[in-house]
Amino acid sequence: MAELAGLEDPKIREVNERHGDDHGVNLGKLRAIAKRLKTQQELARRLWATGDTAARLLALLICRPKAFERDELDGMLREARTPKVHDWLVNYVVKKNPHAEELRLAWSADPDPVAASAGWALTTERVAKKPENLDLTGLLDVIETEMKNAPDRLQWAMNHCLAQIGIEHAEHRARAISIGERLEVLKDYPTAPGCTSPFAPIWIDEMVGRRHQRP
Repeated sequence: MAELAGLEDPKIREVNERHGDDHGVNLGKLRAIAKRLKTQQELARRLWATGDTAARLLALLICRPKAFERDELDGMLREARTPKVHDWLVNYVVKKNPHAEELRLAWSADPDPVAASAGWALTTERVAKKPENLDLTGLLDVIETEMKNAPDRLQWAMNHCLAQIGIEHAEHRARAISIGERLEVLKDYPTAPGCTSPFAPIWIDEMVGRRHQRP
């Protein structure tokens, strides 16, 4: 904790706080600490228990993802209110855990939009890597009905799923683009030069175009 406190940079914190994250540690330096510590599950649990955002990010880098029980991960998600902790928990830990599918189903139907957004993130992973038995038409129905008025983090996760369906599944591509064009979610999102817009129709077209350019 003392080492993390020593890495605190007010300028980094200022930038992070604009995005809802309450830490000021350079993530490259955080990853260097994790590389030095290697995997330490008990230390990871103790760091998580501090409630400190930088400590929790470090915990997620040194933990053993498969070692967490289902209810433990559920509790951790509900405590992970800052975007970066939420994102790393889902992507670095939950996706590699044997309870991921069970949690995906539970969280997707959760009234808490933060939990629901995690469920949608796990669904997006399946759309890309294991679409078998997923009801893609049903997912598009829900997105079409609910995405426009969803809270920000949930809306972002649903939009990602919409784009992923359009990118990966040609038979649903036209409908995914149509939904994106009609709802206009993230249409005006500021996008840096060289980056892909998160507006689903542009995102889908660009990613599909890239694949067709491959030799």
